[in-house]
Amino acid sequence: MKSIQSTSCQVHFQENAYLQLNEYLANNKHSLIFILVDENTNRDCLPKLMAEMATDLTIEIIEIESGEINKNLDTCTGLWNVLTELGADRKSLMINLGGGVITDMGGFVASCFKRGIAFINIPTTLLSMVDASVGGKTGVDLGVLKNQIGIFSDPEMVLIDIDFLKTVSEQEIISGTAEIIKHGLIYDNDLYNDVRNNNLKNVGYLIHRSVEIKNEVVLADQKESSLRKILNYGHTIGHAVESYFLESEHKTTLTHGQAISLGMVTEAYISNKLYGFSEAVLSDLKAYVIDLFGKVPIVKEDYAAVFDYLKHDKKNVGGQVNFVLLEAIEKYKIDCKVPIELVEESIDYYLA
Repeated sequence: MKSIQSTSCQVHFQENAYLQLNEYLANNKHSLIFILVDENTNRDCLPKLMAEMATDLTIEIIEIESGEINKNLDTCTGLWNVLTELGADRKSLMINLGGGVITDMGGFVASCFKRGIAFINIPTTLLSMVDASVGGKTGVDLGVLKNQIGIFSDPEMVLIDIDFLKTVSEQEIISGTAEIIKHGLIYDNDLYNDVRNNNLKNVGYLIHRSVEIKNEVVLADQKESSLRKILNYGHTIGHAVESYFLESEHKTTLTHGQAISLGMVTEAYISNKLYGFSEAVLSDLKAYVIDLFGKVPIVKEDYAAVFDYLKHDKKNVGGQVNFVLLEAIEKYKIDCKVPIELVEESIDYYLA
C-alpha cells in the first residue's frame, strides 16, 4: 500500500513501515528509545517490533495498564517521572505501540516532556489505525470527559501493520468499524457501501481509504476551525453516552464503537428531521449498526445524565451544543443547533 503524506509526517504500511523506521533510526541521532506499551501490546506486539527494528541504541520498555480509565494526567505524571528516572533527554525518541489510549497519551507525554521529544505512533487496533493515526491530536481525558486536555503535535511517522489486528479481540475489531462507517457517511458513499455490504473482507483497502479521507480533511483544516469538524459526526451524542456509561456504577463500560454507533443513528435521525436526510438510509443505517454492535442498553432514566455530558462537548461554543449533521451521504452541515427535545426524540428512535 502506498504511503500517505500527512501534515508533517508520512503514514507507512506493512513491510515498508519497518524499512522506513530503520532508515529513520539510521539517519537521526537519538540518544535513547522508549517504547510505550500496555500489558497486551507488550505481550502480543512488542516481539515483532523488536525483531524488525535495526538499531544499536538502548531501548527501554515502559508498560502502563490498558484501558480508557487510565488515559489521564495521573498516568502522564507517572510516565514523565519514569522518563526522568531512566535518563530521557531532548534527543530521546518515544515509540507508542498500542491502541488509541497509547497513541493519544504517548504523543501527549512526548510532546510535553522537556517541551517536546520526537515520537512515532504504531497503532495496533483497527480503531487507532483508521482514527488515531492521523491528525496530530494528542491528549487525555479529564475525569470521564474525553480528550479534554491535549495539544496538536505530529509524530515523526505513523506505521501501520495490519498483522497486529490478529492480536486483538473480535469486539475491538467491530469497535473500529464504527469509524470506517463514519468516514463513509460523511465523505465517501463507495466506502460506506463497501463496509456495509462486505464488512471487513477487504480490511487493507478500508484502512488505507479511511486514513486517506481523514488526512484529506486534516490537510484542509489542521486545527478544526471548519471542515475538520465533520470528523465528529456521531461523536456528540456518542461521546456523551460513552462518558456516562464509563462513570456510572450501574452501567457496563461501552466500547467506543458501540457509543459512536448510537451517535451515528441518533444524529442521522436529527438530520432527517432538520435537513431531510433520507429516511430509507436512516432506517438501513439503524438496522445495520444495531446488528453489528448490538443495541446500547440506555433507558429513559439515563437521558438527563447524558444531556449533562453534552454540555462539555469540545465543539461547544458559548454553552451551545454544536452538531455535525447530514443532508445526505457525503453532504454535511457543521455547527448545527439542535433542541434538546429532538435529541431525546432521537434516542427514543434508536431504542424503538
